[in-house]
Order: sequence, then structure tokens, then C-alpha cells
Amino acid sequence: MLLKYLFCFSFTLHSTPSTVTARSRSPFEPSRMQQLRPTNLAALTAALLLLHLTPTLTNAHNITRILEKHPEFSTFNHYLTLTHLAPEINGKTTITVCAVDNAAMNDLLSKHPSIYTIKNILSLHVLLDYFGAKKLHQITNGTALAATMYQATGTAPGSSGFVNITDLRGGKVGFGAENNDGTLSANFVKSVEEIPYNISVIQISKVLPSAAAEAPTPAPSQQNLTNILSKHGCKVFADTLTANPDALSTFTDNLDGGLTVFCPVDDAFKSFLPKFKNLTASGKTALLEFHGVPVYQSISMLKSNNGLQNTLATDGANKFDFTVQNDGEKVTLKTKASTAKITDTIFDEQPFAAFAIDKVLLPKELFKASAPAPAPAPEPVAADAPAPAKKKTKKKAPDAPAADSSSDAPADSPDAAADDSADDSSGAVRFGARYVSFSVFAALAFVYGFALM
Repeated sequence: MLLKYLFCFSFTLHSTPSTVTARSRSPFEPSRMQQLRPTNLAALTAALLLLHLTPTLTNAHNITRILEKHPEFSTFNHYLTLTHLAPEINGKTTITVCAVDNAAMNDLLSKHPSIYTIKNILSLHVLLDYFGAKKLHQITNGTALAATMYQATGTAPGSSGFVNITDLRGGKVGFGAENNDGTLSANFVKSVEEIPYNISVIQISKVLPSAAAEAPTPAPSQQNLTNILSKHGCKVFADTLTANPDALSTFTDNLDGGLTVFCPVDDAFKSFLPKFKNLTASGKTALLEFHGVPVYQSISMLKSNNGLQNTLATDGANKFDFTVQNDGEKVTLKTKASTAKITDTIFDEQPFAAFAIDKVLLPKELFKASAPAPAPAPEPVAADAPAPAKKKTKKKAPDAPAADSSSDAPADSPDAAADDSADDSSGAVRFGARYVSFSVFAALAFVYGFALM
């Protein structure tokens, strides 16, 4: 559509010189006429076309590489990687990282917190909004409450996962955990690097104290797996898992070594219970174990890796696997009998992660793929069945062979047209990317061809 408008615009200017010339009697008009020369117009048209047709590029960021350029943040950078916060930060499109220098990190590490506690503390320093240096000094009403990655984990009690940011006198900006009695314990030091409205890395003077984030975090094996699932909308699945000692033992045995659980939400598993009850005892165990993977995977890892996943139910020839497919922010789990989408992160602290899914995963070893799905395809063929009958009625006139050939043509043409339209449609899908490239090439050829006129 834009190409059509530009063509009309350029054609009008090029084909109506008399109109412009008539106005060129004013001493100011010749310069305007020069601005509308075909060469200049061609350049303008090309620029507009490229802006319209070239895909928009996302300003991808890598927090590890950003901080590597600043040795004073090496310890902070190291623990972002060790706690697997770095890939999660890289997966966000609007984020602010409040980095602290090595001296501040040493003060934190001197308390000997567990790696799980360190992750909670550092998560409190990752704001789920963009705060560049300029915005920090222009906060509406002088103060703002920012959600953090700690709040997003769902493990932060109350509002303890929020950070208070306040613009203070003398050009200072204070930071403090919301559950810290309103104390602004750290100040803005400087901007480290900014990619506007994508990522802002700033330095603050010290680690933000928070009783909730600093509380000792037990290792996954010391936590009650089913309680975690029950508190986040997966109670029916958790209760069913508790009632199956063999499956529950398999899950808990894998907690320390690495475990990812895909838990169907209550409505999905509740509606599946009648089918579940019809399974054999071994089938019930296998289906529950099919929802666990013996490897830790964060949501960012799932978004960057497609392919087959073995499960806790995998046993030699009994593959019991499913396929992970991602499309942007959406992650889909597929078997031949079911398709489920990840709807929420329930828990994510290495080596254990749990995600809510909207449907029960059905392994092909227990459930056959739905065969009726391709059945609608033959219907158009059945609709063409009366066509041969029409031919037979017309063949009753032996003296008109031409009529037979003419009657065959209309009968075959709808099929041919359908085939042609199908080919065109599939071609458009297959060559979508090439079509855009061809469009750009054709547009530029038109522009530069016009410039040579």
C-alpha cells in the first residue's frame, strides 16, 4: 500500500512540471523545484521504502558482557551467572539492574549466605522497569515503587519484593527495600550503561538490606514439593502426586540433582481425573512422572531451546518424551496426543523449577494420537462425486462428441482452480521471507530506474 502511494506521489510530481513551473515565477519557488528533482525524490522514496519494509531489530542485550567491561563489578557479575539470573535478565525487554561494586559484594558474602539466599538478594536489585539516569531525577511526585524479579518469583512475602526509589535534595536518588521501614539505605552513584527503554545498568552505593530476601532459604530437597505446587494453583496435581508414593519418591529423589516440573493447573487436571482413574497403576505413575524432567531449566532456557525432552518416565524403549517449542515469549509442550502451554512460573531456584501449564500432557505410550483430525480433508472430494454422473447423462447424445469434451472442461476446472489457488497459497507461505526481499529489490529497482529518467 505504501509503495502504491509513493508511486502515485512520484509520478504526479514528475508528470506535472507545468504546474510547478507556473508557480516558479516567485523568487522562492525555484529552490523548491530543485528539491523535487527526480534524483532527490528517488532517494527519499528509497529511504521511506526501506524504513517500511525492513524488519524492526530488537536491541538485544547481554548483562554479562556489559558488566565485563567494568572490573569493579566482577563479583556482582559472577553471581548473576552463578544464580542463573543473567539469562533471565537477558530475556527481559524492559529492565534496570542496580549493580554494586566488589567491596559491597564482599560485605554480603562475609555473612556466608547460601546460593539460594544470594539469588533472592540479587533478584531484589533487578527492577522490572526502565530507570535511566534522566528518569531517576524526573520521577513523578518524587517517588516510585518498582517491582523486582524477587517479587516476580512469588516467594516474596507481601510487598517485600518492591523497591522504593525517591528523588532527594542535592541531586541524590535514594533506594530502599519496601519492607525496610521506609529507610533509603542506598544511593544512586552513576549510570553504567543504558540502552534506552530496553536495559539500564546503574550503580548504587550498597546492597539493599531486606529481612525477607536475606532469610535463610532451604535447599529444594528440604522443601515440601507438593506444598509449593499447591500454593500456586496446582493442588489437584499435587494431591494426586502425594497419593502415589512411587511417583512422589521419583520427584523428590531428583530435587538436588536438578528437576523441572510442568504442573497442570487445577481446572485442567480436575477435568482429566476420570481418564486418569481408568489407567493402570503403572500407567498412573508414568503419567505423573511424565510431567517432570530430570534437569533444571529456567524459563529463559526453555525459550532458547527447542527439541525433545526426556522425562522422569523415560525408560529405555519407553521413550515418554515430548517436544518443547518456543515462539517469542510463548513456550509450548507437544506430544502426539496433546499440546500444552506454559502459563506461569511457580518456582525457580536452581536446581529446581516448576511451571504451570494449561493442559495435561498425554504421552503417546498411553494415549493414541487423535485420528479423526485429518478426516475433514476428503470432504471436498466427496462433493465432486456427482460430476461423473453428469458426464454419463450427456454421453447419451452420441452425435455430439464436442459436447462431451466441453462438459469435461467445466467439471475439471474447479479442481484445477482449487489446485492453483492451493499452490498459490502454499507458495505465499513458503516464500514469505523471499517475497519481502523481492519487494525491497523491486522497489529499489523502480526507484533507481526512475532516477535515471
